[in-house]
Amino acid sequence: MRLAFMGTPDFAVPSLRKLAAVHEVALVVTRPDAVRGRGRALVPSAVKSAALELGLEVIEARRVTPELLDRLRDLDLDAVAVAAFGCILPDELLGIARMGCVNVHGSLLPRWRGAAPIQRAVLEGDERAGISIMRIVHELDAGAYCRQASVEVGEKPCATVMSELAELGADELLLALAQMEDGTARWVDQDESQVSYARKIDKREMLLDPADGRLANRRRVQASLDAAPARMALQGKGVRVLDARVSGEALSQGGVLVRKGRVFLGCSDGAIELLRVKPDGKREMDVSAWAAGLQKRDLGWERA
Repeated sequence: MRLAFMGTPDFAVPSLRKLAAVHEVALVVTRPDAVRGRGRALVPSAVKSAALELGLEVIEARRVTPELLDRLRDLDLDAVAVAAFGCILPDELLGIARMGCVNVHGSLLPRWRGAAPIQRAVLEGDERAGISIMRIVHELDAGAYCRQASVEVGEKPCATVMSELAELGADELLLALAQMEDGTARWVDQDESQVSYARKIDKREMLLDPADGRLANRRRVQASLDAAPARMALQGKGVRVLDARVSGEALSQGGVLVRKGRVFLGCSDGAIELLRVKPDGKREMDVSAWAAGLQKRDLGWERA
């Protein structure tokens, strides 16, 4: 099949690589290089880097312009495959290829339409997170899907769940395109009564709070990503919490227990134990190394 691929972050790279191994990827469209890091250097998207490594033609675009639409029309495409491109796609794109546009969406639709489906699944304590191969339509993430698959969330950090779903989504995308080509794809309309929305994560949502329960705070840590890290403050100093677990330790709300290289935080209904942290201005470390520098009495913690 002759395809165009649209995607930007790491999540989209397995789909691009697996498509390029089987089909002709005539064009890759990705978001422009972005300024990142302390050096404020321009860094290419993960998809751009992978596409150049594969020797594919790349166009960078913040949105789908009339010029880009003309370029896509000229390619005489069988399908357009999309995975986390990063902007709303116009209706003019939807009929540009013979078999239309399909998207790798990071949820078991109709649950978690929107920008942050995998993080929302982790924050809400969903037992499983998944992907759907869906048709792109005018309404956001509302198209029919032809394939779904899922992984167990368990105690896995969000980054691990994302990585697993990226690989799974790539495999399901290949199967969906094959079924579309031979006419065996079965499209399922979404049940509108079951729709939920995964709005973009606000950094403030990820702040650990002693007034919240231990499970809610543990899930913040589990759902943490660099763009929205789980944070708290101890003795007025900010700390990023990289790993934690629910504890059976009896501890008052807002209290801190430091014992034998272990650190526990009191929540509204119990405690969590910190396992790995990054104090502001310092490297990340196991909590035992951090605990050695903490006073052992009269400690309290709060939102950062």
